[in-house]
Amino acid sequence: MIKVSVLYPNQEDSRFDMEYYCTNHIPMVRRLLGSAVKNVAVEQGISGQAFGSRPAYLAMGHLYFDSVEAFQAAFGPHADVILNDIANYTNSEPTIQISEVKL
Repeated sequence: MIKVSVLYPNQEDSRFDMEYYCTNHIPMVRRLLGSAVKNVAVEQGISGQAFGSRPAYLAMGHLYFDSVEAFQAAFGPHADVILNDIANYTNSEPTIQISEVKL
């Protein structure tokens, strides 16, 4: 299993609309990618290492797939629609990481 993580850095002028992300963006991604998506998790940053300090990331979205190939096949045809929606909920430039899930 692989996890595609989309990390939204928390910079001084960053904004993130969590309500839009959870009620519009993620459901759209799930619909477009269909059964290739095995699970989804969304996290909202609340603190850095020292409690109350600025979190490194405003939010993180995690999508789980059986394989990199399954992700690529599902995402490729819808990449433009998904990526063009980012401006509707954030001005943060996301970082993508693909990981192999071990546990």
